[in-house]
Amino acid sequence: MLQGHQSWVFANRPTIISTGTVVGPFEAQGPLVEDFDLLHGDLWLGQNSYEKAETKMLEEACEIAIKKAGLQKQDIQFFLAGDLLNQIISSSFAARTLAVPYLGLFSACSTSMESLALGALIVNSRAGNHVICGASSHNSAVEKQFRYPTEYGAQRPPTAQWTVTGTGVALLSAQGEGPQVTSATIGRIIDMGLSDPYNLGGAMAPAAVDTIVAHFRDLGIPHEEYDLIATGDLGRVGHQISLDLLRKHSVTLSEEKYTDCGLLIYREDQPMVFSGGSGCGCSSSVVFGHIINRMKKGELKKVLIVATGALLSPLSYQQKESIPCIAHAVALEYREGGVND
Repeated sequence: MLQGHQSWVFANRPTIISTGTVVGPFEAQGPLVEDFDLLHGDLWLGQNSYEKAETKMLEEACEIAIKKAGLQKQDIQFFLAGDLLNQIISSSFAARTLAVPYLGLFSACSTSMESLALGALIVNSRAGNHVICGASSHNSAVEKQFRYPTEYGAQRPPTAQWTVTGTGVALLSAQGEGPQVTSATIGRIIDMGLSDPYNLGGAMAPAAVDTIVAHFRDLGIPHEEYDLIATGDLGRVGHQISLDLLRKHSVTLSEEKYTDCGLLIYREDQPMVFSGGSGCGCSSSVVFGHIINRMKKGELKKVLIVATGALLSPLSYQQKESIPCIAHAVALEYREGGVND
């Protein structure tokens, strides 16, 4: 089970039998629109606050995943989720509606793969048969908490990223057909002393590289093992930094095999994007929508998802702390016709 210093290998290969993805209007204008299950035309979703809107997105994603799997809410043993709001209220309130045993998680934007790794651990050990894993974010709710309300019109530098309004969940099972979770590498806190909340990609890049290198070291495999390696939300700035750092570790990756969810979700000419997408909903919606769909189409057989997170808060920023960062990696494999019994 434990392999190397910080990796798990899942012998029973828990299966993602279904997913649910819900995004906002800005994401619906991007290049991945056909990979999302539900598109919303406004940021409010019929609610009276952005926070409630985020909760609704997560509830909808769970309902979609459960329905796709042909299950009922009572069939789900555990719900693992997190978000960026204080006390992860979006996830907790969605869990109130879902009414199943709940484990709330916070690992900033790396929560998507933290939840998937822990969910796979539960299913692999037979501690649960059906587990929902996921994460969410809402641009207007997050921006006013970590930076400025959008109405303020604060100037954003080119290193800034656009917080994704979206959510993605995966329903893991011990049986069924779909992409299988084969291994996971749990990241370490890496803090390079950066403190700019408008350059989170630069802050998170060393953490992503540390986890990628640890994954290959622990499993004793070459990076050519994967058809695609995708980081969570480094954006253009962080993506380039990570490429440079990987080369220092003798890992050279091509543009075809190394990408970032924050670069995939928006078009380069979309206004206000700057360095790319970010937020818990960035990697969760892209992975559980776009990348899973590519695997099911046979375009990708083995992928490594390295979700990245900047563990700052308004309080730590006000106390002039630097930004501790982390990255969690999960390996997925899809074999056509492969079914877990």
